[in-house]
Amino acid sequence: MRDDTEEAGSGASQVAGWGRVFRRNRALWIGAVAALAALVGGLLVGTFVLAPANAGGKAPKPGLITAPVEFGPLSNDVTLRADVGYADAVDVAIDTSTVSGAAVVTGQVPAEGATFSPLSIALEVVGRPVIVLPGELPAYRSLRHGVSGPDVLQLKQALSAVGIDPGDMSSNILDENATAAIAQLYAQVGYPAPSPGEGVEEAYRSAQESVRSAETALRSARRQLQAADQTPEADRGALQDAVDAARSQLGSAEDAAERARLQTLPFLPSSEVLFLTELPRRVDAVKAKRGAVLQGTAMTVSGATVRLTGSAAEADARLLKPGTSGTFSLPDGTAHTATITEVKNGSAAGASGGSGGKSGTKPAAAGRWQVLFEPQPLTAEQIAALQGANVRVSVAVGATDGDVLSVPLAALTAGPGGESRVQVVESDPREGDSAKTRMVVVKTGLAARGAVEVAAVEGKLEKGDLVVVGR
Repeated sequence: MRDDTEEAGSGASQVAGWGRVFRRNRALWIGAVAALAALVGGLLVGTFVLAPANAGGKAPKPGLITAPVEFGPLSNDVTLRADVGYADAVDVAIDTSTVSGAAVVTGQVPAEGATFSPLSIALEVVGRPVIVLPGELPAYRSLRHGVSGPDVLQLKQALSAVGIDPGDMSSNILDENATAAIAQLYAQVGYPAPSPGEGVEEAYRSAQESVRSAETALRSARRQLQAADQTPEADRGALQDAVDAARSQLGSAEDAAERARLQTLPFLPSSEVLFLTELPRRVDAVKAKRGAVLQGTAMTVSGATVRLTGSAAEADARLLKPGTSGTFSLPDGTAHTATITEVKNGSAAGASGGSGGKSGTKPAAAGRWQVLFEPQPLTAEQIAALQGANVRVSVAVGATDGDVLSVPLAALTAGPGGESRVQVVESDPREGDSAKTRMVVVKTGLAARGAVEVAAVEGKLEKGDLVVVGR
């Protein structure tokens, strides 16, 4: 009896032990049971659901791959990335070769974001202004009376553009009218005209004194000749020679005085003018500092208008024409329009956009074309948010005139005469080669995004028809 009791107790203890094991690892046991059930279920599905179609041990026949005929507008777009920034960035350098001593920046240093217009002061160097004028040629020499060349013509055109009359606009010679216009230029910007140089004024005064002395000598010689006319014995020939010599000396003195006077006329030093194209211009970056010696690039300026500069492969670029509009997204997701202004190949990209320095426009990569866009007007807040951004621009280079039928390009096949055809399925495509089909001869139109515009020439084709694109 005791043995039976002990055996029963031992069995109960083992059951209790297994119960504790199960309770402690309940999640593990439940997961194991679930996995076993899924395995058994999968085997049953494979055997009793999928197997009947293959009950005879044969693979099912492949069906036809089809796509529906679509009806709607079709367009072909060129998509490219573009950087947003101000147009025609150029690095500005000032010619300081005419500055006596160190070219120290003394004032008028512009802030980033400032705008240069004609007659703006770009900088002040050793107390003298650097005047902004419209023009393409950089200032490379001082323009004084008597010099000639295309830079003189440019100066005259610039002066005329700011309302100052420089005289004969067809002449490339800097005459007195032009030097007077230079004096008006300085008066208009509020600075005195530049000094003619050390010793120039003194030389002119000395030349004037020489003229006066020569005039006195001529008058004296003439009096002596007149007095000799009253004396028959006088040697009038020698006296006449003296008059002629005095007259010649006066002429030489007057010529020298005129040359000295012309040297005192207003002139334009190359260090005091900055010619820039497409004014107004925006100051993007400033390297010049007040109190520092001006060397190299003083600042970078760009056009005052925003531009999108994109890059496209040659095949895409040849589809893009100036005047064509594209769209890009503003920071808030709103679509905005931009118009193509220029399309140029990589070798032409990066040409200088102004004078006074080298262009800051990066050339397109080899094999790429540069595409320039002008966006529709933007607010100051939008410009600030877009500046320096890279945006995605889509340009529609071809579009259908309204809604058309279209099929995938893969649906087109060539007939015996080279005509284009599509194969329309009239029964269940899963029947494969046994499916009922018919051929429709079509005329193709615009191809875009993997689809092509079609119109039935022989046969009937409607929206929703299934056409074969593969087997």
